[in-house]
Amino acid sequence: MYNRQESSLLRQQFWTSFGRYMLPVPSAEGTKINWVNYKTGIKDLYFKMEAGNKTATIAIVMAHAEAQRQTIFFNQFMQCRKILEDAMQEKWQWVLQAPDAHGKITSRIYASQAGVNVFNKEDWPAIISFFKPRIMALDAFWSAMSDVFVYL
Repeated sequence: MYNRQESSLLRQQFWTSFGRYMLPVPSAEGTKINWVNYKTGIKDLYFKMEAGNKTATIAIVMAHAEAQRQTIFFNQFMQCRKILEDAMQEKWQWVLQAPDAHGKITSRIYASQAGVNVFNKEDWPAIISFFKPRIMALDAFWSAMSDVFVYL
């Protein structure tokens, strides 16, 4: 087991490694992008990657404080579900308004990979191989479809 400081350092090392690995990869629009802290341009709408001691997860997170706003965004994504699934080349899990790990009510669309541990450096290639094509596909989807969400 790692203490809090060691855990934090390992996570930081992983995200730094992932960021360096993705640095030469341009966005779908051909521009430089911070893949680790992806900006959707819409308040309280995030593309999040999380790596823990059992799973890696990538998600579209709707964290609006107003439940109605979350529902509107979730429904907008539902209307684009086929396009999103085609872009991702897989089906993701869809959860409307459920508590996250910190008890905050969010809506999420996500995919997970079980059996990986960010604290085991031997698992890092598998985690990176899970995240890379999915964040790139999310970026391509968002590049094509973000205008649908801007006018809410």
